Amino acid sequence: MSRGKVVATAAEAVADVASGSSLAVGGFGLSGIPDALIEALAEQGADDLEVFSNNCGVDGHGLGILLERGRIRRVVASYVGENKEFARQYLSGELEVELTPQGTLAEKLRAGGAGIPAFYTPAGVGTPISDGGLPWRYATDGSVAVASPPKEVRELGGRRYVLEESLTADVALVHALRGDTEGNLVFNLATRNFNPLAAMAGRVCIAQVEELVEPGEIDPAQVHLPGIFVQRIVHTGPQDKQIEKRTVREATA
Repeated sequence: MSRGKVVATAAEAVADVASGSSLAVGGFGLSGIPDALIEALAEQGADDLEVFSNNCGVDGHGLGILLERGRIRRVVASYVGENKEFARQYLSGELEVELTPQGTLAEKLRAGGAGIPAFYTPAGVGTPISDGGLPWRYATDGSVAVASPPKEVRELGGRRYVLEESLTADVALVHALRGDTEGNLVFNLATRNFNPLAAMAGRVCIAQVEELVEPGEIDPAQVHLPGIFVQRIVHTGPQDKQIEKRTVREATA
């Protein structure tokens, strides 16, 4: 098999991620998270990280592993729930959190990857998102130590919009169902939500794939993310898929 952009192990793929780096991390809840890359980064030891991700995993899994080891300094996310340690660190002042509307976060990553520095959106107009004052970091006494600043608001076509700056990251970590050795990726179902956007936003994109194939084995029409956005790819095999909340119905007689 042609090696192309292939890296032998997840540990080798993240070996040069430096402390203080910003990370764009794909996945939604526990769906499509780059778990092998996150675990390798936890073992590698980089800290003081800033993370752009829809959420921060759950306790003991996904980005929750980096959180519980105190490796993350700041998070830009749209959802805190399902992770008690995330909430504890935020409320105790150990972690800075910029809560962002989910669609806005998705567009901030996409725009960053497309080279668009900022954009206007109606989401958040007339709320602390645009007016400022949203708690980013608490002090140990529960007061607000750092609050969000106000943002520019303009009226366009008779409607008010807030200016949002795009996001780019030093490194992107993503998970895909299938990839070829040149980095062309295919995502499975809901894993396609934040993974392509995170990949585009990273200056260096590292992808873990369940299945690795030769160039040409993926129909070009089926490629979800072109290899131009991917610098490293590691074959991790099938993902150990977790369920955040297992809900079952009672068995009928």
